[in-house]
Amino acid sequence: MTDAIDSRQGLQRRGLMLVLSSPSGAGKTTISKALLARDPMIDMSVSVTTRPPRPGEQDGRDYHFIDEPTYNAMVAERDLLEHAHVFGNYYGTPRSAVEKALVAGRDVLFDIDWQGTQQLREAARSDLVSVFILPPSAVELEKRLRSRAQDSEAVIADRMAKASAEMSHWQEYDYVIINRDIADSADRVHAILECERLRRDRQLGLSDFVRSLQSAL
Repeated sequence: MTDAIDSRQGLQRRGLMLVLSSPSGAGKTTISKALLARDPMIDMSVSVTTRPPRPGEQDGRDYHFIDEPTYNAMVAERDLLEHAHVFGNYYGTPRSAVEKALVAGRDVLFDIDWQGTQQLREAARSDLVSVFILPPSAVELEKRLRSRAQDSEAVIADRMAKASAEMSHWQEYDYVIINRDIADSADRVHAILECERLRRDRQLGLSDFVRSLQSAL
Protein backbone atom coordinates (compact mmCIF):
# COMPACT_ATOMS: atom_id res chain seq x y z
CA MET A 1 0.00 0.00 0.00
CA THR A 2 1.34 3.46 -0.85
CA ASP A 3 0.83 6.72 0.97
CA ALA A 4 -2.13 8.76 -0.21
CA ILE A 5 -2.07 11.97 -2.21
CA ASP A 6 -2.74 15.21 -0.34
CA SER A 7 -5.22 16.81 -2.74
CA ARG A 8 -4.30 20.37 -1.78
CA GLN A 9 -0.56 19.85 -2.20
CA GLY A 10 -0.78 17.26 -4.95
CA LEU A 11 1.89 15.20 -3.19
CA GLN A 12 2.09 11.89 -1.40
CA ARG A 13 1.91 12.32 2.37
CA ARG A 14 2.15 9.99 5.31
CA GLY A 15 -0.39 10.74 8.01
CA LEU A 16 0.60 11.96 11.46
CA MET A 17 -0.45 11.14 15.01
CA LEU A 18 -1.81 14.23 16.82
CA VAL A 19 -1.93 13.79 20.59
CA LEU A 20 -3.94 16.00 22.91
CA SER A 21 -3.29 15.55 26.63
CA SER A 22 -4.45 17.46 29.69
CA PRO A 23 -5.59 16.98 33.26
CA SER A 24 -9.10 15.56 33.33
CA GLY A 25 -11.55 18.40 32.80
CA ALA A 26 -9.16 20.83 31.08
CA GLY A 27 -11.00 20.50 27.76
CA LYS A 28 -9.08 18.12 25.52
CA THR A 29 -12.13 15.99 24.69
CA THR A 30 -14.23 19.01 23.72
CA ILE A 31 -11.39 20.38 21.60
CA SER A 32 -11.00 16.97 19.97
CA LYS A 33 -14.67 16.92 18.98
CA ALA A 34 -14.41 20.42 17.50
CA LEU A 35 -11.34 19.43 15.48
CA LEU A 36 -12.99 16.29 14.13
CA ALA A 37 -16.07 18.25 13.06
CA ARG A 38 -13.89 20.78 11.27
CA ASP A 39 -11.32 18.68 9.45
CA PRO A 40 -12.31 15.69 7.27
CA MET A 41 -8.73 14.38 7.00
CA ILE A 42 -8.33 13.40 10.64
CA ASP A 43 -9.89 10.44 12.45
CA MET A 44 -10.21 9.74 16.15
CA SER A 45 -8.20 6.83 17.47
CA VAL A 46 -10.60 4.45 19.20
CA SER A 47 -8.92 2.99 22.27
CA VAL A 48 -9.66 -0.22 24.09
CA THR A 49 -10.60 0.08 27.75
CA THR A 50 -11.61 -2.19 30.59
CA ARG A 51 -13.87 0.41 32.21
CA PRO A 52 -17.64 0.14 31.76
CA PRO A 53 -19.39 2.45 29.26
CA ARG A 54 -20.65 5.79 30.51
CA PRO A 55 -24.18 6.93 29.60
CA GLY A 56 -24.40 7.59 25.86
CA GLU A 57 -21.13 5.86 24.95
CA GLN A 58 -21.16 3.24 22.20
CA ASP A 59 -18.81 0.31 21.74
CA GLY A 60 -16.62 0.82 18.67
CA ARG A 61 -17.36 4.55 18.47
CA ASP A 62 -16.16 5.94 21.81
CA TYR A 63 -14.09 2.94 22.95
CA HIS A 64 -13.73 -0.75 22.35
CA PHE A 65 -14.95 -2.05 25.71
CA ILE A 66 -13.12 -5.25 26.60
CA ASP A 67 -12.43 -7.39 29.66
CA GLU A 68 -9.06 -7.64 31.43
CA PRO A 69 -8.05 -11.05 30.00
CA THR A 70 -8.53 -9.71 26.46
CA TYR A 71 -6.59 -6.56 27.33
CA ASN A 72 -3.73 -8.55 28.86
CA ALA A 73 -3.53 -10.73 25.75
CA MET A 74 -3.27 -7.65 23.52
CA VAL A 75 -0.44 -6.27 25.66
CA ALA A 76 1.40 -9.61 25.59
CA GLU A 77 1.07 -9.87 21.79
CA ARG A 78 2.22 -6.24 21.29
CA ASP A 79 -1.07 -5.38 19.61
CA LEU A 80 -1.16 -2.01 21.42
CA LEU A 81 0.92 1.04 20.46
CA GLU A 82 0.51 2.37 23.99
CA HIS A 83 -1.28 1.26 27.11
CA ALA A 84 -1.81 2.64 30.59
CA HIS A 85 -3.56 2.15 33.92
CA VAL A 86 -5.59 5.28 34.72
CA PHE A 87 -8.02 5.84 37.62
CA GLY A 88 -8.40 2.11 38.21
CA ASN A 89 -8.97 1.09 34.58
CA TYR A 90 -6.81 -0.03 31.65
CA TYR A 91 -6.57 1.74 28.28
CA GLY A 92 -4.66 1.12 25.06
CA THR A 93 -4.39 1.97 21.36
CA PRO A 94 -4.71 -0.85 18.79
CA ARG A 95 -1.62 -0.77 16.57
CA SER A 96 -3.01 -2.08 13.27
CA ALA A 97 -5.80 0.49 12.84
CA VAL A 98 -3.43 3.42 13.40
CA GLU A 99 -0.77 2.17 11.01
CA LYS A 100 -3.37 1.53 8.32
CA ALA A 101 -4.60 5.13 8.59
CA LEU A 102 -1.10 6.64 8.50
CA VAL A 103 -0.14 4.67 5.41
CA ALA A 104 -3.36 5.82 3.74
CA GLY A 105 -2.32 9.43 4.34
CA ARG A 106 -4.88 10.12 7.05
CA ASP A 107 -4.10 11.76 10.38
CA VAL A 108 -5.07 10.15 13.68
CA LEU A 109 -6.14 12.09 16.77
CA PHE A 110 -5.37 10.75 20.25
CA ASP A 111 -7.04 11.82 23.49
CA ILE A 112 -4.56 10.19 25.89
CA ASP A 113 -2.51 11.00 28.98
CA TRP A 114 1.22 11.62 29.40
CA GLN A 115 1.96 7.93 29.96
CA GLY A 116 0.47 6.98 26.61
CA THR A 117 2.22 9.89 24.91
CA GLN A 118 5.60 8.75 26.19
CA GLN A 119 4.99 5.29 24.75
CA LEU A 120 3.89 6.69 21.38
CA ARG A 121 7.03 8.82 21.31
CA GLU A 122 9.15 5.74 21.86
CA ALA A 123 7.25 3.72 19.25
CA ALA A 124 6.92 6.31 16.46
CA ARG A 125 8.56 9.66 17.20
CA SER A 126 8.65 10.83 13.58
CA ASP A 127 4.86 10.41 13.25
CA LEU A 128 4.01 12.15 16.52
CA VAL A 129 2.84 15.72 17.18
CA SER A 130 1.94 16.35 20.83
CA VAL A 131 -0.11 19.16 22.40
CA PHE A 132 -0.69 19.68 26.12
CA ILE A 133 -3.85 21.52 27.18
CA LEU A 134 -3.74 23.52 30.42
CA PRO A 135 -6.75 24.94 32.30
CA PRO A 136 -6.73 28.71 32.95
CA SER A 137 -6.94 28.16 36.72
CA ALA A 138 -7.48 25.49 39.37
CA VAL A 139 -10.88 27.00 40.16
CA GLU A 140 -11.98 26.69 36.53
CA LEU A 141 -10.70 23.11 36.36
CA GLU A 142 -12.83 22.07 39.33
CA LYS A 143 -15.82 23.92 37.87
CA ARG A 144 -15.50 22.00 34.59
CA LEU A 145 -15.20 18.67 36.38
CA ARG A 146 -18.38 19.34 38.35
CA SER A 147 -20.28 20.57 35.29
CA ARG A 148 -19.90 17.16 33.61
CA ALA A 149 -22.09 15.58 36.32
CA GLN A 150 -20.56 12.19 35.58
CA ASP A 151 -18.30 11.60 38.58
CA SER A 152 -18.80 11.24 42.33
CA GLU A 153 -17.33 13.71 44.80
CA ALA A 154 -14.60 11.19 45.60
CA VAL A 155 -13.64 10.85 41.94
CA ILE A 156 -13.60 14.63 41.45
CA ALA A 157 -11.35 15.03 44.49
CA ASP A 158 -9.04 12.32 43.15
CA ARG A 159 -8.82 13.97 39.72
CA MET A 160 -8.03 17.35 41.27
CA ALA A 161 -5.35 15.80 43.46
CA LYS A 162 -3.69 14.17 40.46
CA ALA A 163 -3.93 17.22 38.20
CA SER A 164 -0.69 18.75 39.49
CA ALA A 165 1.28 15.57 38.78
CA GLU A 166 -0.20 15.35 35.29
CA MET A 167 0.61 19.00 34.54
CA SER A 168 4.25 18.44 35.55
CA HIS A 169 4.74 16.68 32.19
CA TRP A 170 3.94 19.74 30.07
CA GLN A 171 7.58 20.19 29.05
CA GLU A 172 7.54 16.81 27.29
CA TYR A 173 5.09 18.10 24.66
CA ASP A 174 5.76 19.88 21.37
CA TYR A 175 3.08 22.54 21.97
CA VAL A 176 1.21 23.92 25.00
CA ILE A 177 -2.18 25.69 24.91
CA ILE A 178 -3.95 27.38 27.83
CA ASN A 179 -7.62 26.63 27.24
CA ARG A 180 -9.40 29.84 28.20
CA ASP A 181 -11.89 29.52 25.32
CA ILE A 182 -12.83 26.30 23.54
CA ALA A 183 -13.31 27.82 20.07
CA ASP A 184 -10.01 29.69 20.23
CA SER A 185 -8.15 26.62 21.52
CA ALA A 186 -9.63 24.46 18.76
CA ASP A 187 -8.44 27.04 16.20
CA ARG A 188 -4.94 26.89 17.65
CA VAL A 189 -4.83 23.11 17.55
CA HIS A 190 -6.02 23.12 13.95
CA ALA A 191 -3.31 25.63 13.03
CA ILE A 192 -0.72 23.29 14.56
CA LEU A 193 -2.12 20.39 12.54
CA GLU A 194 -2.00 22.35 9.27
CA CYS A 195 1.59 23.44 9.87
CA GLU A 196 2.77 19.95 10.80
CA ARG A 197 1.21 18.53 7.62
CA LEU A 198 3.52 20.81 5.63
CA ARG A 199 6.74 19.66 7.25
CA ARG A 200 9.24 18.76 4.58
CA ASP A 201 9.79 15.21 5.76
CA ARG A 202 6.05 14.42 5.69
CA GLN A 203 5.60 15.38 2.03
CA LEU A 204 6.95 12.21 0.49
CA GLY A 205 6.76 13.31 -3.14
CA LEU A 206 8.49 16.65 -2.62
CA SER A 207 11.92 15.67 -3.99
CA ASP A 208 10.44 14.39 -7.24
CA PHE A 209 8.26 17.48 -7.54
CA VAL A 210 11.22 19.84 -7.13
CA ARG A 211 13.28 17.87 -9.65
CA SER A 212 10.44 18.10 -12.17
CA LEU A 213 10.33 21.86 -11.67
CA GLN A 214 14.07 22.16 -12.12
CA SER A 215 14.05 20.06 -15.27
CA ALA A 216 11.40 22.34 -16.79
CA LEU A 217 13.47 25.52 -16.27
